Amino acid sequence: MQKLFAESYHISWHYINFSKSLHMTEKPITRKTFTRSNHFPEPGSERERSSFNEIQQAMKTQYERIFPDKLAERTVVIIPSLTLDIEILSKVKGAVHYEERLLCLLMLLRMPLTKIIYVTSVPIPDVIIDYYLHLLPGITGYHARKRLTLLSCCDSSTKSLTQKMLERPRLIETIRQTITNPETAHLTCFNITPLEKTLAVQLGIPLFGTDPDKFYEGSKSGGRKTFRESGVNLPEGYEDLHTKQEVITSLAELKRMNPSLRKAVIKINEGFSGEGNAIYRYPEMPIDERLEENIATSFSQHVKTVAKDVSEDLFFEKITSMGGIVEEFLEGDIKMSPSVQCVINPDQRVDVVSTHDQLLGGEDGQIYFGAIFPADTRYNVTLAEEGRKIAQTLAKKGAVGRFAVDFISVQQDDGSWQHYAIEINLRKGGTTHPFLMLQFLTDGKYHPET
Repeated sequence: MQKLFAESYHISWHYINFSKSLHMTEKPITRKTFTRSNHFPEPGSERERSSFNEIQQAMKTQYERIFPDKLAERTVVIIPSLTLDIEILSKVKGAVHYEERLLCLLMLLRMPLTKIIYVTSVPIPDVIIDYYLHLLPGITGYHARKRLTLLSCCDSSTKSLTQKMLERPRLIETIRQTITNPETAHLTCFNITPLEKTLAVQLGIPLFGTDPDKFYEGSKSGGRKTFRESGVNLPEGYEDLHTKQEVITSLAELKRMNPSLRKAVIKINEGFSGEGNAIYRYPEMPIDERLEENIATSFSQHVKTVAKDVSEDLFFEKITSMGGIVEEFLEGDIKMSPSVQCVINPDQRVDVVSTHDQLLGGEDGQIYFGAIFPADTRYNVTLAEEGRKIAQTLAKKGAVGRFAVDFISVQQDDGSWQHYAIEINLRKGGTTHPFLMLQFLTDGKYHPET
């Protein structure tokens, strides 16, 4: 692992901290004093969009020529940033450790000419890095360390890691100088937003993932539309809601549609890990022309946010700013919560890479705890087929990279399983890192047709 020192009297204190947080190489690297560059396009501008599209052209070539070749030289810049809503993320237990999820990608160092640059908000303890490096088959820890550069912002604030990086032009320049050949380098992130798009442009390397301009396709509302286009089952519900009144109206319509419905789920478009959800329990009331009014009158008594520290007011502030959906809470005597991971290649080819049964907890089974791989053999093949349909629809819309689709699967009276697509995570997710670790350690491949 390399340690980069800055030798200048004109650098800010946070950069000194950033420099000292890294691991030592044989001799310090003398760096010039860097100032914030003015040659980068303005974030969100047409010039940035044009630059991003031009840079992304290299991704297809890399995917075809470099990705399959284990002996090819490459540099992978890993940014495990959770660029998600700060207020909701702060309610997730252990979120401070989420940047360690992508340490599974250190297994890429088993390829002898691969270099990795891994950036975090705060330094990761050496013992954790050593643990991963000692898992590398056929590669010594010493050899792997020489090809690993760890960088830290030394900033534990609630800002996203990508935002912290963009506020540190010297860090951006350090990464640029550490990349030996930009033509064989790419950027991989936990999730992608306009901030990651800006970062890719400033680093001058392509991003393996979906252009954030297509982010809507991965939202709760966009996902429901994609499910319909794909011809897969989904819960009855409504999307593109932006007010509490629209939510209440939708709840009334669902009850009229299904008088036996006991519960409904309200979801913020950009929620994650179930923390952006709320459960509404229908009270006993007549289904007549006053149904909507009666729901509104007693609404606060019967709605409960999944995240304990998220108030009803804050929840609906997020619905207003981000949008959301309302859908029926699916019931069943035997009910599972599987997911399908897919990869859309830059040439729009689709691969189903895994199926999982998710372990959900919390009062209404909305919180993600873990997963079992592969999904139950009674339905994993049909589940993979449903995932492939959705992936093909997303590919036509321009999505690229790894993503997951969550389902609810209910066993029918005849023993068959009915799958309902619930949401799309157009990013890496909770099932990504355990599966990648298994794949790297075994050099295996999942066969979705068996």
